[in-house]
Amino acid sequence: MPTRFEILLQGYITGTLTPPEVEEFLQLMRDRDLRLPDAVQHLLETADHPPLPPEKEAELAGAILRRARRAERRRPVYWLAAAAVLAIAGTGLLYMLRQERPAAPMQTGSVTSKVHPGYNQATLVLADGTTVPLDSTGNQQIRRNIRQSNGQLHYTAGDQASQINTLVTPKGGRFGITLPDGSKVWLNSASSLRYPTAFTGQQRVVELKGQGYFEITPAYSKPFVVKVNDMEVQVLGTRFDVMAYEDEKAVNTTLLSGAVRVRNAAAAQTLRPGQQAVLEGGGTRIAVQQADTAKAIAWKNGLFLFDNMDLETILREVSRWYNVEVVYHVKPSAELYGGAISRSMSLEAVLHMLEGSGFNHLQLEGRNITVLP
Repeated sequence: MPTRFEILLQGYITGTLTPPEVEEFLQLMRDRDLRLPDAVQHLLETADHPPLPPEKEAELAGAILRRARRAERRRPVYWLAAAAVLAIAGTGLLYMLRQERPAAPMQTGSVTSKVHPGYNQATLVLADGTTVPLDSTGNQQIRRNIRQSNGQLHYTAGDQASQINTLVTPKGGRFGITLPDGSKVWLNSASSLRYPTAFTGQQRVVELKGQGYFEITPAYSKPFVVKVNDMEVQVLGTRFDVMAYEDEKAVNTTLLSGAVRVRNAAAAQTLRPGQQAVLEGGGTRIAVQQADTAKAIAWKNGLFLFDNMDLETILREVSRWYNVEVVYHVKPSAELYGGAISRSMSLEAVLHMLEGSGFNHLQLEGRNITVLP
């Protein structure tokens, strides 16, 4: 039996909801608990019609966004009903498209093919400088204690001497690794993790650049330490995310479970589940605030999740995942965005949704996004 949310989602797509039901649906979107993609996935699995052709993605995105804008026209945040663009098909959805006037096509320069989203890809740099390309399909025994299988890198403990390896993901890539102690790390795009092939000291120490999500195996005799720039995250056994891109304003450590202690030369803070430590760039003070944990790990769950975010912040995340550059010919408008977008969508469809607000135009040519008035 469909849930209340699934019923509202179907009604929202077909335009059959009453005003109170529209408000109920939009409120459920704001809960940010990832029920939207769950509902969409259920609809995909039970749909009686084939998926929407890829060339209709952007058209569908614009139609859904315009419907959301009409419902939200008195609010400062434009909620993108974007997880619904996961190619849900059916007569109701096609009816909605027929009733909506298609949006003007996004300027795409001379490009005739889509810019596809990122995927599982990385490079393993061994201690002797050897590089090993990794992807989502490879299965290989790299060293006696290192194996790639099912799109993941796995280390096993052994009697071999400890050496330093580095896992590097490019823009447009992500990858997962199981460390020798059984701890698991997922690296986001444009990130790197430097780690030993065996934890032999008093601590388990790794170094992170970019963004990583960690699930740490408890080992109370050997605390786990993540070094990030001039800061350390000290762990016993927990799940947390660290975001430390050089082009972001702050280093954010978000705790999902367990406990971590975040420290630098000037300060230290202990986090509880649901809290986030924020170290502003160039500063020494570590601020603690309540976290949007769903947003912090949305990238790991295959989503862009926006909550009152400006266009520049969104495009930084988009550029890393799609391996594109962003050029500004004008300062973006100050409007804020909210909602969820699947990271499996084509770049054209994502930009079409963002452009649907009407405040800025986005031109795609080659691997460059240009922001225009």
